Amino acid sequence: MSRLTYVATGPYAPPTPARELTVISADGARLHVEVHGPEGAPPVVLAHGWTCSTAFWAAQIRDLATDHRVIAYDQRGHGRSPASPACTTDALADDLEAVLAQTLAPGEKAVIAGHSMGGMTVMAASARPRFQEHAAAVLLCSTGSSKLVAQARVVPLRAGRMRTWLTAHILGSRAPLGPVTPVAKRILKYATMGAGSAPHMVEACAHIVHACPRAVRHAWSQVLERLDLDHGVRELRVPTAVVAGTEDRLTPPAHARFLAAELPDCVGLTELPGLGHMTPVEAPELVTGKIRELVTTYVHVKEGA
Repeated sequence: MSRLTYVATGPYAPPTPARELTVISADGARLHVEVHGPEGAPPVVLAHGWTCSTAFWAAQIRDLATDHRVIAYDQRGHGRSPASPACTTDALADDLEAVLAQTLAPGEKAVIAGHSMGGMTVMAASARPRFQEHAAAVLLCSTGSSKLVAQARVVPLRAGRMRTWLTAHILGSRAPLGPVTPVAKRILKYATMGAGSAPHMVEACAHIVHACPRAVRHAWSQVLERLDLDHGVRELRVPTAVVAGTEDRLTPPAHARFLAAELPDCVGLTELPGLGHMTPVEAPELVTGKIRELVTTYVHVKEGA
């Protein structure tokens, strides 16, 4: 996927990586991976959400790469990672394990941050040996482990069968999103962002989401509709911080509160008033600050590394 589909200037323009590589997952899927920042610096791994790409983390990468080694990858079918027939949470876990294996030294610890489907990726991988080898701490942003469609509030109706049915059909639509127009941006902002989100934030998110192929968007929507990773939450035994927007219509705060209650080692739940689903874009400094706190507290780089 060309970088030209993203905004070209400002804090959300994707920074140029120090190096790029292709990682091969367990089933042969090819994953585009970027590494930013100095070698030997404390590592951070970023997993983006549904319909997004590495560009979603642009603000975090630009800040953290000054003194961290930031590893960001495109989920299969997203960004510059080709689509794959396998669309499952196990495949997401395989992909994260493959990225960790190819970008970190044996036993090297990193903070792993996941937004939305990226957080679900972390939950899916929580019991995997490679994840446990490399995860020092985790940040979960705007995510949930189950009941996503039933609890979503993108359709302004009372909770019930009709709202759930309409939500599933809207999120699972095969229709093309088309160009980024003023109307498209208003729709995206309503569904995914807080009312106070600045125009440049909405613009950046719209270009990222509209770049996702519609077949990929549909395929992964079916996985999210059936999602049940509650067991993965209970296996996530590393220190984990949770961030959520109070006006998130896709994964309302009830999901974050459930995660905080079920996690074996929750080190904080932060609810951001007025913010929506795109917290790393809507509150870039806060999300970056949470990652830095976790690195400072839980990642110990060997001298001379």
